Amino acid sequence: MPESSPEGNAAPSPSQFPLAVFLGMTVETTGYGTARAEVTIDERHLNPNGVAHGSVVFTLADTSMGAATMSILDDGLPCSTIDTQVRYLRAAGPGRLAVETTIVKPGKRIVHLESRAVDQQGRLVATATGSYAVLGN
Repeated sequence: MPESSPEGNAAPSPSQFPLAVFLGMTVETTGYGTARAEVTIDERHLNPNGVAHGSVVFTLADTSMGAATMSILDDGLPCSTIDTQVRYLRAAGPGRLAVETTIVKPGKRIVHLESRAVDQQGRLVATATGSYAVLGN
C-alpha cells in the first residue's frame, strides 16, 4: 500500500464534486480507511412510490467508498470504481440517510470495501460491497 499518514487524505469536498452539491450530500473521511456520506432525503430524491430512489443509496455508497479509498492513498493518486453491489433491505423515506464505509482489504492496485446505509431511526436500509482500482500506480 502506498505510504500515507494515519489521517489519510481528505475526501473530495462537495465544492469539487457537483453531484454531491446537487443531491445535498456531505462526504467526510472519518479515519484511515473509513468514510461517511449523508443526505437528507427530500422530494428530489424520491421515486414514484414516495421513497428514496435506489440510485441515491448507490451514490452515497459509491461516494463513501471512493472517499475511504482515497484516505489511504498518496496525495493526488486517483481511484476508480471497478464494481459495486448493493443489497437493498428496506425503503428509505424522507429524513436523514447515512452510509458508513470501511476498507476490508487494502491492496496495492485494488481496494475492497463494505458499506452500511442506515436511516435516521438507525434501521439498516442497505449494505454494499465494492472494489476500487488504484490508478497511476
